Amino acid sequence: MFDLVPFESRSGSIFDTFDRMLNSSFFGGLGAECAPCRTDILDEGDKFVLKADLPGFNKEDINISVEGDKLQLSAEHKEESGGDQKNYVRRERRYSAFSRSFDLHGIDADRISANYQDGVLNLQLPKLAEAKPDSRKIEIQ
Repeated sequence: MFDLVPFESRSGSIFDTFDRMLNSSFFGGLGAECAPCRTDILDEGDKFVLKADLPGFNKEDINISVEGDKLQLSAEHKEESGGDQKNYVRRERRYSAFSRSFDLHGIDADRISANYQDGVLNLQLPKLAEAKPDSRKIEIQ
């Protein structure tokens, strides 16, 4: 049974006390909210590709919406219910949620598409076609 407890907890070090305080939400559970959704944005010429790491989230936990010129990305993972709570030796996986916004200026919001695989969300953000001024020849009279 004690092999399942992380090594640091068995060492009897001073950091065990700090670890126990964090797990008992002494600081209000700030540790989980500090982990941001890491994103990469690639420019592929006619579109941008946004890749967001969302490990541990199900597709149903993720919400993507467009409001005006903003893309809102949010996810919420609720604590698993069921099972006997007394059987845990250590429990670190609980509730987590985040929200991020991205500017959509220059993006064709009607053509945005998304897929989610292996903990990575991929958004295809097509660029708006550049408005080219009409050219015409003006005759001199």
